[in-house]
Amino acid sequence: MKALSRFFSTLVQKYLPDPFVFALILTIILFASGLIFTDHGPIEMVQFWGSGFWNLLAFAMQMALVLVTGHALASSPLVSRSLTRLAGIAKTPVQGVILVTLGSAIACLINWGFGLIVGALFAKEVAKRVPGSDYRFLIACAYIGFLTWHGGLSGSVPLTAATPGNPMEKSAGLIPLTDTIFTGYNLFITIALLIALPIMTRLMMPTGKEVVEIDPHLFAKEEVAATAEVSAPSERTFATIMENSRILTVIICALGFSYLIYYFANKGFKVDINTVNLLFFITGLLLHGTPLSYMKAVGNAAKGTAGILIQFPFYAGIQGMMEQSGLGGMMTNAFISISTPETFPFLAFLSSGFVNFFVPSGGGHWVVQGPFIMPAAQQLGVDSGIAAMAIAYGEAWMNMAQPFWALPALAIAGLGVRDIMGYCVTTLLVSGIIFAVGLSFF
Repeated sequence: MKALSRFFSTLVQKYLPDPFVFALILTIILFASGLIFTDHGPIEMVQFWGSGFWNLLAFAMQMALVLVTGHALASSPLVSRSLTRLAGIAKTPVQGVILVTLGSAIACLINWGFGLIVGALFAKEVAKRVPGSDYRFLIACAYIGFLTWHGGLSGSVPLTAATPGNPMEKSAGLIPLTDTIFTGYNLFITIALLIALPIMTRLMMPTGKEVVEIDPHLFAKEEVAATAEVSAPSERTFATIMENSRILTVIICALGFSYLIYYFANKGFKVDINTVNLLFFITGLLLHGTPLSYMKAVGNAAKGTAGILIQFPFYAGIQGMMEQSGLGGMMTNAFISISTPETFPFLAFLSSGFVNFFVPSGGGHWVVQGPFIMPAAQQLGVDSGIAAMAIAYGEAWMNMAQPFWALPALAIAGLGVRDIMGYCVTTLLVSGIIFAVGLSFF
């Protein structure tokens, strides 16, 4: 496993470009495919692309808020103190690796943005407190825990599929969470990952001279910056009083929680992406205590949304070309021709993993793959919930080879992609068995 990790780390660094480059390449591929395989000319394909380019603005905002609200919650004082206490449980490097992997996996089940940031912060705390820990590997463990996210409460595909007005509602209808997240096969896959991931990371642990401990200067700089921020003087004016008002925070949070109670009381446990975002929004605001503190946290979190904001218009343009040119229908028929009701979920899973190199986003997958996966599932008589989760699992799985979502954690850690990706790709190979078994036999 260690040899595989070193091999894949080198491979990824040499040949994997930025995800935005992949979005541009996929746009060109779809444009050329429309010219070659349909009767439409270049002017028509340009029109299809341009008319769809801005169709996902609301959806992109929802995806960005998942990351921002989770990130802001993870950076709250209460969560930070809790991570410090939990890090004290680990007494040896082995315990630290298991604790970080399991903690990150559980946090990602709650909210993927929350889990990404909590995992990185937790890994840093463990690295500080446990001598002999390999800092790079702990950050890799934090990202490996991200494998669970699409089976959790913030899974973009299942939540979007259950949200009215989503891009696939007209063709696939609404798919409740009882058909996706709250199913036996998802429970099996999630529990299996929670058991297997800590075991895998334990087996991949660097030992002896391979161990690279944390640079103490990294934390020294952070502590100086934190002290300077806390001690910065502030003139007491009406503006600063409002910015630091806990009363204002409590009133707004009470309003938000009251709405959620009313919503669930009247509609039952009907969760969608908007209710999840609202819950994390007001919870994060409450834990930060003041409007100004929360805005600073959101400002830091917003840096990680650049990929979403710049790539989703291209995903929308791709969707426009697929739908209006007929390419989506052709892909559907091709997929049906090689599938049976029994093999369809696994093949959809593999195709989703492949597409993730071009579209490293769960929400983006629903837009790009939904137009041909979901109709194919309907024609083969495959449950729509399983088809949707096959798309979701493939995206989560291939994130271990596509480092797009590792970037926020790496920024916190002060590391680069080459420091962790070898371990992640090795995890990809083993975890694929769990997803295949869950989709094929449960």
